[in-house]
Amino acid sequence: MKTNLLFGIHCHQPVDNFDRVIYEIIEKSYRPFFEVLKDFPKFKCSVHFSGWLFEFIKKNDYELFSLIKDLSPQIEFFTGGYYEPILASIPSVDRVKQINMLSTFIEENFNQKPRGLWLTERIWDDSIIDDLKECSIDYVIVDDYHLIASGFDSQKLKGYFLTENSNNKIALFPINKDLRYIIPFASIENTMQTLNSYADIEGENAAIIFDDGEKFGVWPKTYEKVYEREWLKKFFERCIEDETINSITYSEFYDKNHAISLSYLPTVSYHEMGEWSTLPNISKDYLDLIHMHQDKEHLVRGGIWKNFFVKYNESNWIHKRSLELSKTENQSSAFKDSLFRTQCNDVLWHGVFGGIYLPNLRDNAYKYIIHCENLLSMEPQCKIYDINMDSYKEYKFYTPEQITIIDPKMGGQIVELDLRKECFNLQNTLTRYHETYHEKVKKVDEYKNEESLEEKELLEDDEIETIHNDEVLATTEDIELYSDWYIKKSAIDHITDKNLTKDNFKSCTFYEYGDFANQAFEVLENTDNSIQLKREGGIYKDIKKDTTLIKEFIFKDSSIKSTIQLKTKEISQMKYLLEFNLHFQDYEIITVNGHNIEDSLYFENSQLTILDPLLNKTISFHFDQCIDMYLYPVKSVSQSEAGVDYTIQGIAIGFAKEFTSQLDLKYEMIIE
Repeated sequence: MKTNLLFGIHCHQPVDNFDRVIYEIIEKSYRPFFEVLKDFPKFKCSVHFSGWLFEFIKKNDYELFSLIKDLSPQIEFFTGGYYEPILASIPSVDRVKQINMLSTFIEENFNQKPRGLWLTERIWDDSIIDDLKECSIDYVIVDDYHLIASGFDSQKLKGYFLTENSNNKIALFPINKDLRYIIPFASIENTMQTLNSYADIEGENAAIIFDDGEKFGVWPKTYEKVYEREWLKKFFERCIEDETINSITYSEFYDKNHAISLSYLPTVSYHEMGEWSTLPNISKDYLDLIHMHQDKEHLVRGGIWKNFFVKYNESNWIHKRSLELSKTENQSSAFKDSLFRTQCNDVLWHGVFGGIYLPNLRDNAYKYIIHCENLLSMEPQCKIYDINMDSYKEYKFYTPEQITIIDPKMGGQIVELDLRKECFNLQNTLTRYHETYHEKVKKVDEYKNEESLEEKELLEDDEIETIHNDEVLATTEDIELYSDWYIKKSAIDHITDKNLTKDNFKSCTFYEYGDFANQAFEVLENTDNSIQLKREGGIYKDIKKDTTLIKEFIFKDSSIKSTIQLKTKEISQMKYLLEFNLHFQDYEIITVNGHNIEDSLYFENSQLTILDPLLNKTISFHFDQCIDMYLYPVKSVSQSEAGVDYTIQGIAIGFAKEFTSQLDLKYEMIIE
């Protein structure tokens, strides 16, 4: 009776993540893992690092890189997209180039030609098969759920399967979910017992595990267990001592064994991804259904990864900006590198990790998007096309200092405002979305929470929890849970009344009488540096009263001039509210009219000045009349591996003016 143990770790960090974060992960996870591994030369395993992370380690920690090279005789290196894209979400030509980039890096540094591919987030789609074969890939890592979703018996997945497309054949190795959940969280005894349960007389069964390297030291409570309490050392020891366990590389198993079966997979990922990508309108129904029928997971499937482009407007915008740039002909090497960096997956989705909720990841994506733009042209011009694939055209205005994109369909909002020299998007804000897990967020007493954790550790002894659980999301902060009913960009037109306050503006509960904030505008005319938009809408106080709003933008150097003309048949006094949402990197040092942004602010003035010492910019608004100004920091509530993140996503600014029947307003936004 033998079990073939196919053990692998996948190591990745978002492109240009904070250096301090990467160094901490190196010290807590990567370095200690390989230092333990070097003492067990008989333990064979597989390793995947995203290309940019391998490059970072080679440049900044050559000692660790050399250690990994020294261990290469017992390691099989897997390739993948160099900057860790979701392969099914990028164009075929980019897919092939990114895979070949990492394969070349592995060949040049470790003298191995990769045969296996780490499939980012295990997002499977048949469209990638032909490109994988072009890159000389023999086998791919998927999950057991991929096969279960196709109808295969979950107990008969202890090996590899074959699939094909257009006569191109490729092998699929399914990771075992039980092993994902117990390694390294369960005790050594429970882990070994599970591994031994895979044994068969012929010795052809495989226990397949290929999971995040960060689980070994970075995930909550794992460093103490894995290294201080020597779980990993004991695991390697027991695997080598146990004659029924044969640690083997994927290539060795593939060469010695036949496939279990031919298979055809749906567009799918691991089970949890289906939950996270389910659209909000059905997510609760899906969760209720899956909890009622846990034994029928092959029949109850959640969403697909690309749903994140529907779920989060900001994700779709980044993705489509990247696709747009990929169409560029005659790309230079510098352009290609920046383009490929925009394709990194982490910023485009959200599950148990921050993803799209992390402002720095979005900043990094836009940094390379803007860098690509700068490499193409600096000439003043206007380009018109459907960027975000919603069948409406957007208008992109270039000046030497800025790129401004107007979306007529979405209320004529400014949806992107790039500072070209700084490669920074001031519109990199995030709408406050309602998440199903918000119902689990609960404030707890810090002292009591620490006490209960200690109790739990004592009770569970050598067992610790994986981050995948259904427990309460505990936080010690005073969380404010607000949701927005419109996308929060800039130049948003609201019609409200005298009851507008700092508080209801912040909570997005002020009464909206108009239909301008998120409805389509008609483009009356545009030039290379201007656009005029019009909407024939209404004010709905008792019954609809016809209302026309015309707004014009003029773009010159570092300024945007705008005029607003509003006429309505509503005769009662109303309040027009012009909303801007601006993003910055460090909100602790930002000042608005000399005040720090800690909570809501109110001014009555004709000018607003924002100072950003980090960007070294002054952003000022100048109105032709005195108006009411409301401000607050926009904070999102999201789950993460640490529990709950309460993150400032931007500053919301409301410029309000009372009117009756008609309003004429002019303002200029200057960035210098």
